[in-house]
Amino acid sequence: QVQLVESGGGLVQPGGSLRLSCAASGSIFSIGVMGWYRQTPGKQLELVAAINTGGSTNYADSVKGRFTISRDNAKNTIYLQMTSLKPEDTAVYYCNVFLKANPGTTGWPNYWGQGTQVTVSS
Repeated sequence: QVQLVESGGGLVQPGGSLRLSCAASGSIFSIGVMGWYRQTPGKQLELVAAINTGGSTNYADSVKGRFTISRDNAKNTIYLQMTSLKPEDTAVYYCNVFLKANPGTTGWPNYWGQGTQVTVSS
């Protein structure tokens, strides 16, 4: 069984910073692409950033230059460093991971974290 545990959300003032973490645990054979999504009430889930096994990244235009995604393969952990936060960054942030639980796994099953609330407000 695979679990994704997120941490690091909270309340921050505009212009502030937060770092989100997401650790994968359980039965893990191999991890592929890892990413962060966010959702606000009434809006679709939005890809914020993603990183592949080689370290290549992509970002939503709205966060480029402010957010940095990284991964620690030894710890099966993904991070999202968020700086210059704006009220419009307020959302529930979810980590998302493609991984194989064992060598016989077909394809790349997708897993989601439970979500962590980020609120940017003065």
